[in-house]
Amino acid sequence: MSKDLRIIYMGTPEFAVPSLEKLVDAGWNVVAVITAPDKPKGRGQKLIPSPVKVTAEKLNIPVLQPKNLKSEGFLEELRSYHADLQIVVAFRMLPVVVWDMPRLGTFNLHASLLPDYRGAAPINWAIINGEKETGVTTFFLKHEIDTGSLLLQEKTPIGSDENLGDLYERLMEMGSDLVLKTVENIATGKANPIPQDESKAKNHAPKIFKETCEINWSKNAKDIHNLVRGLSPFPSAFTKINGKNCKIFRTALESGSLANSNPGEWETDQKSFLKFQTGDGVISVEELQLEGKKRMKIQDFLRGNSL
Repeated sequence: MSKDLRIIYMGTPEFAVPSLEKLVDAGWNVVAVITAPDKPKGRGQKLIPSPVKVTAEKLNIPVLQPKNLKSEGFLEELRSYHADLQIVVAFRMLPVVVWDMPRLGTFNLHASLLPDYRGAAPINWAIINGEKETGVTTFFLKHEIDTGSLLLQEKTPIGSDENLGDLYERLMEMGSDLVLKTVENIATGKANPIPQDESKAKNHAPKIFKETCEINWSKNAKDIHNLVRGLSPFPSAFTKINGKNCKIFRTALESGSLANSNPGEWETDQKSFLKFQTGDGVISVEELQLEGKKRMKIQDFLRGNSL
């Protein structure tokens, strides 16, 4: 199998790093990487490169960081690489003039079993909605977001207490293997794109906003537990305790109810537990971070903080 296809890789966060590394390790000809511009961070507003840029520079691959994907200067530079194939992993929406440029097209890796959970936050929403299974999908790009013909898909179960961070790590590795297989199939003419079945597009995965993260204690305990899992460790579910914001990272479901409690009221022994009444049961907080404090396990928190 010839590996001289000219590939342009597009991605920004940590999720996109293993796919790039595995392509290069396998000997594929990645001629350029496109990633987001460096972002100012911290008190000094120092410009910080994306994880994909850091990786590309280590691998001695040219890096493009366009602010405007439609600018003629960027498009001219992109054309100069004469790419046969473009790969997108956790980047941003591309204009037609970009994704339609290579002769073999542009494919994307998405962290769900498309067509279900199209959108910006598929891993979060699969956990928040209590799904038992998810996966990764590669597909060719077309006009409407996450709707192009499917190339490959792999499923995996979601553990009952698995959180966003756990699942993110697993799907990142699964996805990088799937990207590699997809490139091999395209290069050898074995790719068999299949149109998405719209009847299976049951759930959406919109961007997570702050209002999504605030816990509504009148909901049932299982839904709240899933919300905490689906937002942990970032951006994290939160509530207010004694007027201060409190991020909650890990919870456990408990049977029964608290004595004379309405949803949102809580009990603690100041030593080992903090329990909240929900709409239909009790949730025990196992790990949290009160505003102005460090993230702690509940026992360590109660040892130094009186509620």
